[in-house]
Amino acid sequence: MPSSLPAHSSAASEVLSDSRYAWLRLGVALLLSTVGGVGMWSVVVALPAVQAEFGADRAGAALPFTLTMLGVAFGGVLMGRVADRFGTMATVIAGVVALGLGYALAAASGSLLQFALAQGLLIGALGSAATFGPLIADVSHWFVRRRGIAVAICAAGNYLAGTFWPPVVQHFIETSGWRATHLGIGAFCVAVMLPLAFALRRRPPRHDAASAAREAGRRSIDGLSPAALQALLFVAGLSCCVAMSMPQVHIVAYCGDLGYGVARGAEMLSLMMAFGIVSRVGSGFVADRFGGVVTLLAGSALQGVALLLYLLADGLTSLYVVSALFGLFQGGIVPMYAIIVREYFPPAEAGARVGVVLMSTLFGMALGGWVSGAIFDLTGSYRAAFLNGIAWNLVNVAVMTWLLTRPSRRAAAA
Repeated sequence: MPSSLPAHSSAASEVLSDSRYAWLRLGVALLLSTVGGVGMWSVVVALPAVQAEFGADRAGAALPFTLTMLGVAFGGVLMGRVADRFGTMATVIAGVVALGLGYALAAASGSLLQFALAQGLLIGALGSAATFGPLIADVSHWFVRRRGIAVAICAAGNYLAGTFWPPVVQHFIETSGWRATHLGIGAFCVAVMLPLAFALRRRPPRHDAASAAREAGRRSIDGLSPAALQALLFVAGLSCCVAMSMPQVHIVAYCGDLGYGVARGAEMLSLMMAFGIVSRVGSGFVADRFGGVVTLLAGSALQGVALLLYLLADGLTSLYVVSALFGLFQGGIVPMYAIIVREYFPPAEAGARVGVVLMSTLFGMALGGWVSGAIFDLTGSYRAAFLNGIAWNLVNVAVMTWLLTRPSRRAAAA
């Protein structure tokens, strides 16, 4: 696909980077991520209704969410490669088609397995995946001085989706049923996202060696190879998101079990995501000043505190408060992995390495969602599931603490 840029010189890159067009493109990416992110949240809200219709246990009802997270994880790598070859616009268009078809097939499902496959393969792997990692990678190419805040804003689209969609989906499930709701979601995605996709037809600027060297300022950790660092980031991403998934996936069902009703749980999920937006945007400013590792460590430690508070909260008001705190504490964690990759790896490797680390976080969400349901089925309570999340969170804190305390040095610019 030919580039519409007039030149690939350093001067052209400098003009386009952090430009007015770059911010406008970020706004479009944010809207696409917010709408396309529905696939990661509608399945959470629909969990009780789907479980009741198909007569599944809690772990079985969590299967669609697990497959959706796995789909977005693997699909993020696949759609990232599609974007590298055919451009972001073509990738998003393919994702819009997949979302429309996926929600139509989910609405027509005759079994939990059919519903889960529609969620995992079409809605997750090809649909929502096209509006997550590829858009974050795309935005990172359009910013140099404000990359931290730009990446954080783009990543906030997922949480804007988590704020907007749960109460909307819950309302229509109550009034029209989950099948009609899924048909409506698919139609809405096609109608809104398809026109927006064409705003991304311009290809990102290419930075030459000189501009890449100016923007890099990379660090290396003494005695730690790039492969070992990538592996540590993978473990850290997996661990923090196993912990993160417990409230995000099961708060709706948890409130139902406590007798407060699933509608209150959907409100708490929305509140959690709203405060997560504040955290995501704020983390970008913090990262531009203190770096990705420090910012991620602070968020992970506070996430552990919030999980502990869930063990102490069982009243309706206290659950609202803790859910808001959980969102505020953990919202900035995931985008920090993209910042860390840009700090410690060459720019030419950013796309692939960001994709792998984001994949690990989605693996964590998938694993955590299923494990929490399985623990509930075994114990009849979510208390042990919260303790499991705290244990996984400690792994993430340990990895980030180790990285922060290791001797490091500036790497030679590539």
